[in-house]
Amino acid sequence: MTTVTKLSVTGMHCAHCVSAVTNELRAVPDVHDVSVELHVGDNSLVRVISKLPLAEAPLRDAVDEAGYSVAAVEVLENAVAAESAAQAPGRQATRMLPIVSS
Repeated sequence: MTTVTKLSVTGMHCAHCVSAVTNELRAVPDVHDVSVELHVGDNSLVRVISKLPLAEAPLRDAVDEAGYSVAAVEVLENAVAAESAAQAPGRQATRMLPIVSS
């Protein structure tokens, strides 16, 4: 099972910010990967990938150590299945069947 913890992080505005947050979060035990969507002037979305759910405090501490703050946290357990299910209607809507005349 894969867990995605989404962090809404305030104050990030450049590649250095992304690097600092990514490096601090990757140092947290049981973190497998980190990805960042930088939104200058707004909260950036940081996704932390792990096998099992992570405690919130070490993630907040890591972001704080990088010099930023966590505004919100969302945890998606069994994230691969959840994302596939969420995308399924979109995939179905784009399928087109050929018209066969008899």
